[in-house]
Amino acid sequence: MNVVYLSSEVLPFAKSGGLADISSVIPKNLNKLGINVIVIMPFYNMVKECNCTIDKTDITFTVNIGDDAKTCCVYKSCLPGTDIPIYFLHNEHYFGRNGLYNYPGTMRNYEDNCERFIFFARSALELMLRLKPCPDIIHCNDWQTGLIPVYLKTIYGNNECFKKTRTIMTIHNLAFQGLFPADCMKYTGLDWGLFHPAYLEFYGMINFLKAGIIFSDSITTVSETYAEEIQTQEFGERLDGVLRTRSKDIYGILNGIDYSLWNPESDALIAANYSYKDLSGKHVCKKALQRKLGLPEKAVPIIAMITRLTDQKGLDLVMNIFNKLLRLDIQFVLLGSGESVYQDFFKQYAKIVPAKVSANISFNEPLAHEIEAGADIFLMPSRYEPCGLNQLYSIKYGTVPIVRHTGGLADTIFDVRHEKVYKEKANGFSFKEYNADLLYATIIRALDFYKNRSEWTKLMRNGMKQNWLWEESARKYISLYEKILRN
Repeated sequence: MNVVYLSSEVLPFAKSGGLADISSVIPKNLNKLGINVIVIMPFYNMVKECNCTIDKTDITFTVNIGDDAKTCCVYKSCLPGTDIPIYFLHNEHYFGRNGLYNYPGTMRNYEDNCERFIFFARSALELMLRLKPCPDIIHCNDWQTGLIPVYLKTIYGNNECFKKTRTIMTIHNLAFQGLFPADCMKYTGLDWGLFHPAYLEFYGMINFLKAGIIFSDSITTVSETYAEEIQTQEFGERLDGVLRTRSKDIYGILNGIDYSLWNPESDALIAANYSYKDLSGKHVCKKALQRKLGLPEKAVPIIAMITRLTDQKGLDLVMNIFNKLLRLDIQFVLLGSGESVYQDFFKQYAKIVPAKVSANISFNEPLAHEIEAGADIFLMPSRYEPCGLNQLYSIKYGTVPIVRHTGGLADTIFDVRHEKVYKEKANGFSFKEYNADLLYATIIRALDFYKNRSEWTKLMRNGMKQNWLWEESARKYISLYEKILRN
């Protein structure tokens, strides 16, 4: 089976969030299971900084973006540690800039994102025509690839290469849809008849993700619960009606994690390695984290958050209870960046109570590893969470999560109230209603449990022994590929 995996970001070449991690590890696991897979992504400036060997190919072509012909130059590398080809599509005008989707250091999107990802979609298909063999499956990810299924059933509909090709659209976060003014249609090369509520039109705008949902052969989300949630008005982001019309084609496949990168037994980025059999290194990591962040080396629980600072992540709940939280005998560590209201809030508290709060407003992968290893409790009270990776990293590192029972958090974190610790399934604490008082009560419940060191250690070890392997997820994707090819 020949699979083309399309993503707007892939680790280690370019990353803005979890999509990059997933887009690296899924192709690797598909390949291990015998799938012939190639990866295609844009050639951003960031790609040049990854210290990877990247070669320019002799493949060059033009694609039409509206009335203009734009040149695409193709570069090639391999996913590190594999022989899986990854192709980079380059046009200096569209991708020769420092940000992926928005101006660096801001939340302001590039005004020409519509054109940029039309170029990506059309260039990807043109590249596939020049590579052999033709794809059986094109696996699309998020709105940046949403027009691919449309083009396959319109402009490229009669192309012999794509005659048997089927498409999957994976939704990593429904909140990001690729919404653009109606005028964007003129760049697509598509018939204006598709600018209709039954197809690409969405409240007077063009919606790239909606296009992918409607025209793809199958749709997946990154957890089973999220697949159900997005078909409701509460979580559907105004696309729930469209999604319900395709309910029989929607599948939830839970993400795994890459244990070659996230494993306290082998992690080179932490102060000491440890395992569920020998937790002594965890204590070393905690002391090292306190020293690094300038926190007193006290034997108090460290509550941590590693997150994008956005409304999705439940930060309004944390802000609501923060004064009460700081009256407790704890330390609080934050790593992340995003909306200024949240950045400013935590930076201010770090100045007021530096002995209790460390606010690290940045994207810092090594520090993320150190926090996961050094903290006691990981806080993830998300408003919604398609899958989440940090709760899985946390349990592997013996850092017990407190989560809201939603999306992938509901599928992976099992509260001690419902699962007996001795049965080894309990691995954290959760609350259901999106409510600050419930969050605070759950934190108090966890801190009370923390005082019983033998029970807390059992809880830590429960999570550390659990494995959320990508190979299992890859097998489910392959089963779905086979199903849509049969149909």
